[in-house]
Amino acid sequence: MSSEQIQWSHNSLKELREFWNSKIEPELQRAGHDLEDKPTYQDLLDVGYGGLTYTLREHHDMPLSEFLESVGYVEKSEEGYPWGIDDKTTIEELESFIRTLERRQGLANTTVATKRSRLATYAQLYDDLHGQATLVDRVVDDAEQAAEIRRILAVFDELDADLGTDASKQRYLSDVNQFYSHLERRAIAAFNPTSRISEEYNWNREEKDNQPLSSEDVQRLYGATESSEEELLVLALCAWGLRRNEVASLHVSQMVLEGEDPHIYFEERKNGPGTVALVYGREQLSDHIDALGARDGEWNGYLFPSTASSSGHIVGETVQSRFQRLANRAGVTVRGETPTSKMGRRFWYTTYMDAQKRLLENLDVIAGDQGSSDANVILENYLSETERRKYRREFMRERLADVFEVQP
Repeated sequence: MSSEQIQWSHNSLKELREFWNSKIEPELQRAGHDLEDKPTYQDLLDVGYGGLTYTLREHHDMPLSEFLESVGYVEKSEEGYPWGIDDKTTIEELESFIRTLERRQGLANTTVATKRSRLATYAQLYDDLHGQATLVDRVVDDAEQAAEIRRILAVFDELDADLGTDASKQRYLSDVNQFYSHLERRAIAAFNPTSRISEEYNWNREEKDNQPLSSEDVQRLYGATESSEEELLVLALCAWGLRRNEVASLHVSQMVLEGEDPHIYFEERKNGPGTVALVYGREQLSDHIDALGARDGEWNGYLFPSTASSSGHIVGETVQSRFQRLANRAGVTVRGETPTSKMGRRFWYTTYMDAQKRLLENLDVIAGDQGSSDANVILENYLSETERRKYRREFMRERLADVFEVQP
């Protein structure tokens, strides 16, 4: 069964895990993938199961990396689980908490893996924002309480912006709160800095659909741009499907613009290293790079440079604010509210799925000539993965050209 035949959104997480074991892993193995190595999103695309990632994110609030942990791909180094932080005291206490979940609470391995992944994400984000993830040292003294609550609020502000639903945000808060409660019970922590964090956010409201921007919305946004930088912002979010933090830190060294496979390379993403195909917008990107190089002889290579930031580039919040200012200028709203940058990424996903559908519709004619009622037979049995990828990208390019080249 190919990805196009699967009604991904109708499957529970348990069913998706069973499908992974029975169908996807054997297919990866047949394609030459070593099952001891953690698969990437590109690996899934190569065997025709890219729809899994979209379904996990949009219907289960789960990144691919978290799902892979739940089916056994827990990366370990010589030191143990890769928490992604340097503070040894914090790592020791995180490991102690995980052992408690495994041995004393008797939680399933998949549940423990999911909680560990959330805690690692929280610790890494804390480290990014505050320079070091000394989570334990900062809760041993009551005098630190006010300052630590402020630090943790900054972390949850980021999670509030990045996570798709209130339910997902509450699960992160629940796991972090359990960790600090674990420290309190062992008389390690003098206070739990997350005990009343939920009162800061309106996370109990009824969930809204993960609404994407429409094609007309994106046309209006792109038509309202007034600089190559604004054009690139819309392209990066809507035509390439990047996250706002990825947009903010784009560097010329990541761009592979020559040859038949232009793409952006990422050493680190949420799901690990990978590439994003530039099926549309290569010319605009090249022009922007040329303009930056010509304008500033000391250009640092970032596509969105900033002299005010120590990193040399803007931050995700700036991407968000610029996108929303552009939306206000263009008069674009979603359900009466100013859209967020994440809605651009959702537009990419829905457009990609539409391109897949159109590809199958066109293969129906060939299937009929071959006496088959199922276009997937042609897609799976008569086209190589290289050819399938080529045709998918062609249909995606056509769909994006319809949006970006036809102004209202």
